[in-house]
Amino acid sequence: MSNVFRNPDVMWREEDDSSAQAYEGLEKGENVEDVGTSLLFSDGEMVSLNLLGTEIWKLCDGRSVDEVISALHEQFDVETDILRADVMIFLNELAQKGFVRYE
Repeated sequence: MSNVFRNPDVMWREEDDSSAQAYEGLEKGENVEDVGTSLLFSDGEMVSLNLLGTEIWKLCDGRSVDEVISALHEQFDVETDILRADVMIFLNELAQKGFVRYE
């Protein structure tokens, strides 16, 4: 399976307060899907990522997609098939925007 890399030209920052809020909500069993925890900037485009998106982004350091999914599975209580589908959709969207690349 392909390895995935962040585009080094994409600027990003993690929002510490929002991340803490999202993790706190997750601990309580709340839906934190809409809590933006990081921002990506590239060529005048800005993308806000939620908690799962941020964690996927941070794992795009040359790992294989399977390794990314495995690391996330340890962190989040989600069925593997659902997680795999969500990760693939997300990565493909980022790849179309040029934010990540596969090798």
